[in-house]
Amino acid sequence: MQTLVICIDRDNDLGDKAGVQTPIIGREAHVDAAVRLASADPEDSDINTLFGGIRVYDELKEKGTEVELVSFAGDRNVGVISDQRISRQLDDILSRYGPKEAIFVSDGAEDETLLPIVQSRIKIDSVKRIVVKQSANLESTYYILKHAFNDPKISQTFFVPLGLAALIYAIFLLARYPEGAIIGISAAIGIYMLYRGFNLDESFVIAKEKMKQAFYAGQMTFVTYMAAGLLTIIATIMGAIELWGYYTTGGGWYYGLITLVTVFINKSVWWYVSAFLFAIAGKIIDLKMEKHFCWRKLSPALFVIATGFLLWGSSEYILSISSLPSESTAGSFSLQYFIYSVVFSIISALAGVKLSITGNREK
Repeated sequence: MQTLVICIDRDNDLGDKAGVQTPIIGREAHVDAAVRLASADPEDSDINTLFGGIRVYDELKEKGTEVELVSFAGDRNVGVISDQRISRQLDDILSRYGPKEAIFVSDGAEDETLLPIVQSRIKIDSVKRIVVKQSANLESTYYILKHAFNDPKISQTFFVPLGLAALIYAIFLLARYPEGAIIGISAAIGIYMLYRGFNLDESFVIAKEKMKQAFYAGQMTFVTYMAAGLLTIIATIMGAIELWGYYTTGGGWYYGLITLVTVFINKSVWWYVSAFLFAIAGKIIDLKMEKHFCWRKLSPALFVIATGFLLWGSSEYILSISSLPSESTAGSFSLQYFIYSVVFSIISALAGVKLSITGNREK
């Protein structure tokens, strides 16, 4: 085959709205897919992409070019997962037909972010962007805003922070503590902005997919990851309760910020360590069952234990020399705890390094 006409639906509207499985191959299959998508959602721009691909296909066919028309779809969670899915479909088509060049058809900038992925596998001779002509009525501000807010990606970004702020404010009003609403709203919006700013939504989507795969594959990681998640929640709650107890009795001005943070770490550190060890243990058990286990896989567990000893020992020492009345009984033993914890952490870390080096040599 000489030329491949490629259409991209990165957010998988074809699958979610029209129930069409990709890749779609051939002119007739594209006409059927476009009609089904138009029947499900006449306003979806991917309809124009499909008909644009059909037009390019017909033009090349009339010139006697050996050509095939193919469409790929990703996933509604646009990002790593959708791009990997499209990449796998593209690799399969290229190995099956072996085209020499491609024409890329898209309806906008989002689908064109896949261009580098396609170009890394086949030479692209042309990029065809399908732009829909609209009447002046449809270009009104009301129409644009209405359809923008119907887009889940835009509505989630805009409405979630506002809805969360309103919900927190209502809860604090019911609790007759309106002053706390400012703290709660600020904290919630801050967490949400960090979540979006660090692009953690993709990480959560990937984690969800891994949990789903582990569940259906009957892997031990599903249970251990669930246990690790619960232990993390318990650790956070216990640390927060201890910190809040000291904060309400003396306040941050009395104990100091460092002391209060140390209280949180001292109370929760081994719960966090246990959560990490549960997660690592599940992975090791699955690798053992799949006969892919090597000793190098144990090194992260030893480094986690070493970190736990360091945090626990240092927090014990800081609390013993602070003004916390309940910690004054530690006395002269606190420095010994700190020294022992450093020694144990070094031993654990050296054991982890040894296992890591041994595992690399086994490769």
